[in-house]
Amino acid sequence: MTTNRPQALEPALAARPRRIDLAVEVPLPDADCRRLLALYGRGLSLRGDDLAPLIARTEGVSAAFIRELLRRAALFAADAGRGAAVAEEDLKEALHELLVDGGALTRSLLGAQGHRAS
Repeated sequence: MTTNRPQALEPALAARPRRIDLAVEVPLPDADCRRLLALYGRGLSLRGDDLAPLIARTEGVSAAFIRELLRRAALFAADAGRGAAVAEEDLKEALHELLVDGGALTRSLLGAQGHRAS
């Protein structure tokens, strides 16, 4: 079982022996870990040597958010006829879509709860 909201677990379930044997908190990725962009971007040709601004804009997001960001950027690149060559504008468009257009629910579901839409 996994959850992003342990406080919402039914207390009887959480307190029952052998139902939950181990609780592990996985913190949000820090700037070094947000280099997951390279890991999740395998198979993509990420154009733009400097990902630092993108890494800075993804402060406070989960690894799932980063993965979805790259998935959407790859779709924008494919729609533009560039195949797997993801350009900086694809990443920016995907980030805007997730943080602004997607609204609070999308940010919450993908682990960017404290992130401001900007």
